Amino acid sequence: MPRKQKKLEAGALEGALVIYTDGACSGNPGPGGWGAVLYHGKRSKELFGGEKETTNNRMELMGAIKALEAIKPSFQGPVILFTDSTYVLKGITEWIHGWKKRDWKKSDKKPVINKDLWQKLDALNAAREIRWEWVKGHAGDIGNEKADELARRGIPN
Repeated sequence: MPRKQKKLEAGALEGALVIYTDGACSGNPGPGGWGAVLYHGKRSKELFGGEKETTNNRMELMGAIKALEAIKPSFQGPVILFTDSTYVLKGITEWIHGWKKRDWKKSDKKPVINKDLWQKLDALNAAREIRWEWVKGHAGDIGNEKADELARRGIPN
């Protein structure tokens, strides 16, 4: 059953590890990049990478996966991950429950696209408490803009 999430209250980010992720593609499919920025207190960490032949959705998923893999195992605080991808957000908080019940098939009985990445993200999500939040892309949010910049930097030439 998907977790219902409330609006972020004032101060909710204090002490939390705040992550922004993004994906970008030059053509879809085509060369693509993923980016993530992690903020904890006054510290930040930037990550990016890419693939020569991929899709935008795969890069969106890779941004989230690589960010969560970068969290130190000793970190025990709250994690809030912001994405501008409704595909990632709805996939991990809503759709994945049905996919797993149906042996990784969608409601139309077709196989789930990007199953390999969804399984990785599902395992990372199960390993800790993560609050998933949507942020409007290209709307001036500093963390989202930084993740977008990193994703574009990750696109191979």
